[in-house]
Amino acid sequence: MRHILHTMAMLAAAALLAACGRTATMTEINIVPEPVFKVQKDGAYTLGGNPKVSTVGMGQNSPTVKYILQSLRSAHLHPSLVSSADDSDIEFLINDTINPEIGTEGYLLEVRNTGIRISANTEVGLFYGYQTLVQMLPPDVTKAVYRSVTLPECTVLDYPRFKWRGVHLDVCRHFFPVKFIKRYLDAMAAYKMNRFHWHLTDDHGWRLPSTKYPQLNTVGSWRVDRDDQPWGQADPPRDGERASYGGFYTADEIADVLQYAAARGIEVIPEVELPGHCSAVLAAYPQFACDDYRYQVAIGPYWPPKAILCAGNDSVLTFLFDVLDEVCDLFPSKYIHIGGDEAWKDNWKACPKCQRRIRNEHLAGEEQLQSWLVGQVQRHLAERGKTIVGWDEIMGLGEEGWSMTSAAAADNPFLGDDAVVMSWRGIQPGLAAARQGHRVVMCPTDYCYFDYYQADARYQPASIGGMVTLSKAYEFDPVPDGTPAAVARNVVGGQCNLWTEYINTPSHAEYMLLPRMLATSECLWSPRENKDWNRFRRKVEVQKDRFLAKGYAYCEGSFTPKFSARRVDDNTMNITISTEVPNTYIFYTTDLSTPTRQSLIYIGPVNLERGTHIKILPVYKDIERDSVYEFLIK
Repeated sequence: MRHILHTMAMLAAAALLAACGRTATMTEINIVPEPVFKVQKDGAYTLGGNPKVSTVGMGQNSPTVKYILQSLRSAHLHPSLVSSADDSDIEFLINDTINPEIGTEGYLLEVRNTGIRISANTEVGLFYGYQTLVQMLPPDVTKAVYRSVTLPECTVLDYPRFKWRGVHLDVCRHFFPVKFIKRYLDAMAAYKMNRFHWHLTDDHGWRLPSTKYPQLNTVGSWRVDRDDQPWGQADPPRDGERASYGGFYTADEIADVLQYAAARGIEVIPEVELPGHCSAVLAAYPQFACDDYRYQVAIGPYWPPKAILCAGNDSVLTFLFDVLDEVCDLFPSKYIHIGGDEAWKDNWKACPKCQRRIRNEHLAGEEQLQSWLVGQVQRHLAERGKTIVGWDEIMGLGEEGWSMTSAAAADNPFLGDDAVVMSWRGIQPGLAAARQGHRVVMCPTDYCYFDYYQADARYQPASIGGMVTLSKAYEFDPVPDGTPAAVARNVVGGQCNLWTEYINTPSHAEYMLLPRMLATSECLWSPRENKDWNRFRRKVEVQKDRFLAKGYAYCEGSFTPKFSARRVDDNTMNITISTEVPNTYIFYTTDLSTPTRQSLIYIGPVNLERGTHIKILPVYKDIERDSVYEFLIK
């Protein structure tokens, strides 16, 4: 009886909410990433607060069905499953006949005056179609209650440009809990990103569970806590000081993350860094080093990163094979990322074992010794049915003397053809790898490193340096103009990378990721010809409202003025001023005074004489967002 009364009370509360909720009429379709094809028509369909959902071709226990129903509930709707598509408000349909145009990840979404229909060849396609439908709802739908939403009649046909649409997260420099990892995956899924590159081992901590090498967890997963000090100014550890900062994920936690990701169409790719960046390993197992130096789990930055595994020691190979076997048992992905970057080889040059290995294997030197070691790891993982992914150094490109010329000539004779190369030191190493037949994932620092500043550093949280604004991230193209078709075919996609040296909280990580990840999403999903910067930045303003409703931290963008001048005559220039963020008011003066919100407001190109000093003040959402900028008209 008590259960019945509770159920009746819940139903009554739901009915009251539906009756008291808002109504909305959506007049525009703002979808990120931009679809392949969309057309808006004159009709409309009103979705009520208790939508009927049909799932043709999927059972009630399908992860996709469970996700969709839970997502609708989080939007304060009260969906019910019905068996007949004719009786439904939203129909999800797995195609009986494969539609070759949309492939495995594409979908067809149709809003008609009789209801909504999403069809696809696979559940992943339906999932992405549903994400598009969510973006057609009011931005605050997860926060506010709507009793009805009227959607414009439309057709959206969509599928991705690239298969690999990745987002990376470093959990070694700073450790992030499972709850945040899931939130990170949610942000990825909302914008159709499908590869989560989980950077799990580095100098600053080992985050994987290990039963064969337990000291990786008891020693290698922990460092002395200096989180209250700036990353670049941390005090070194004192003798006897307890290592209390860090942690590692249990096997159960990893399984939980994997299940969560799979329900969102995301493949989790673990990274085990080798042979460099190994302070955490050598602190736990010093016998794997080339020297007798007492290694510690690193605190703060250091350069060059000399902690490297001894490639001349057979027990190191046994260790790597054992640890990678544990990783293979934990992660179902066919890909294992083995790192390979920034492996400083000073210790190898002085190590008798490494030099003996070079002689015995008839190697050209230390760079080729790394290539040989990568080849050993690749063969072992191939026996487990796994494919290696590595930073572009695995091609045989060293840390010193690298250039575009060396990239073009790079060739690692020990590297199997199926290795995937992740090109971070620019586009050229990736193109060199693609020419050799390797699959390539592009993530050049200039466009894809989101630990870089995204706006004027004076007004941003501390960062590692560099600058990748939203507009710069939007310029990314994994396949540059003029790339031969045979090379372009081997570029499977790209990803954005978030290293966390200066990022020690979930909110800071979100702030650095958003909204720049949306730029990467559109660069990797949308056809090149469908990209439009002005349209994209307007769509980002809508997405900011979604971030706000879900409680995500995000950067408003760069307010540094973009200034251009065109000659009118010998004494006059036509001046254009803009910022990255639409709806920014630009106040300016030309009399050397400091502009205020009472100064002239820029409304379009203006003619000014040469020699004029123009001072600019950007204001966004009634807040002065940046410095006063001054330009001399020449």
